Amino acid sequence: MKIVDYKEVKAEAVDFEDVKDVKVRWLISDKDKAPNFAMRLFEVGPGGYSPLHTHNWEHEVFILEGEGVANNGEKETKLKSGAVVYVAPNEKHQFRNVGDSIFKFICLIPISK
Repeated sequence: MKIVDYKEVKAEAVDFEDVKDVKVRWLISDKDKAPNFAMRLFEVGPGGYSPLHTHNWEHEVFILEGEGVANNGEKETKLKSGAVVYVAPNEKHQFRNVGDSIFKFICLIPISK
């Protein structure tokens, strides 16, 4: 069993093209010998965003705090604390902070085998 305060997990800058002010904490991953899912905490600064992209795995997202939008390339949907987002495999998606504070969300993804 792993029990840790999330603040003890290093926040790493997300270093992809078309990303602005996004950090990720890998809370649970294959490094913990998790066989199926990884749990990540994203922290997006004011005005920051993830890339608009697709991939062949799903995301399950839970918004913790802040104000943001989910963009699917055609429309944006407002997000706030308590919102749950499912991103299907190969669905375009981007998360953007539209507030004045950090936009935080948990994102679960399958672990590649």
